[in-house]
Amino acid sequence: MESLNILVVLLIAMLVTLYKGIKIVPQGEEWVIEKLGKFSRTLHPGLNLIIPYVDSVRQRISTRDIIMDIPQQEVITKDNAVIRTNAIAFVRVTNPKDALYGVEDFQLAIASLIMTTLRSIIGEMKLDEALSNREAIKARLKDSIIDDVADWGVTVKSVEIQDINPSGSMQDSMERQAAAERERRAIETTAEGNKNAAILEAQGKLEASKLEAQAQVALANASAKAMQMIAQATEGQELPAMFLLGDRYINTLEKMTLSPNSKFVIYPADIQGAIKGMLGSAFTK
Repeated sequence: MESLNILVVLLIAMLVTLYKGIKIVPQGEEWVIEKLGKFSRTLHPGLNLIIPYVDSVRQRISTRDIIMDIPQQEVITKDNAVIRTNAIAFVRVTNPKDALYGVEDFQLAIASLIMTTLRSIIGEMKLDEALSNREAIKARLKDSIIDDVADWGVTVKSVEIQDINPSGSMQDSMERQAAAERERRAIETTAEGNKNAAILEAQGKLEASKLEAQAQVALANASAKAMQMIAQATEGQELPAMFLLGDRYINTLEKMTLSPNSKFVIYPADIQGAIKGMLGSAFTK
């Protein structure tokens, strides 16, 4: 009976030893093996054998792409504007040994490095540059961290800037600034329109004055020429001249009576004498 118990114990110990010595690593993982507390080797996907009780699995590390969400943070730009930004990084462990022994927590280290580098890059830019140069920020960020991350056995596949927006107070200030700028442009446009209208109106008045002056000169010349022709045609004949001048005088008085502002029309007592005087003046010319 005692020998049977010993046999059972040995059998169980053998099974446990086999279980500890046979390791099946799934695809997409690599296991770091330590021998008595010291790094020994890395197990790759498939069936692997280790020395039980001497070798131990220190850590199982994924070799697939790891998606790291970088927390949002506030960054001060070169012109003292506050913006909020966050990022997302795609990394892959290419050397499990360095990822485990090169840094205490490679994911935390990469996230901290990205946040610090992102603050440094945006801090060298002005607000407008930071908001409009997302691709340039992403390229500089990846180039800045790729060497440091490589020392930890990790390859950076890509770094994307998710959001980069002004803070709430900055957005309010930008909206007020934009409204003030729109109002300034509207005032300038209105003033420019009023100025152009005034210039056009003045030019119109000037042209009208010139035309009116030219018309008055032409009318005066025509009247003088007409008077000279009448004087030449009626030279030595008072009756026809008196008739023509009297007719024009009466037509003028008739037009005056048609005006709504005319209340009285005064005729000279001696129309004939007046016409003779006008005729005499025409003859003297």
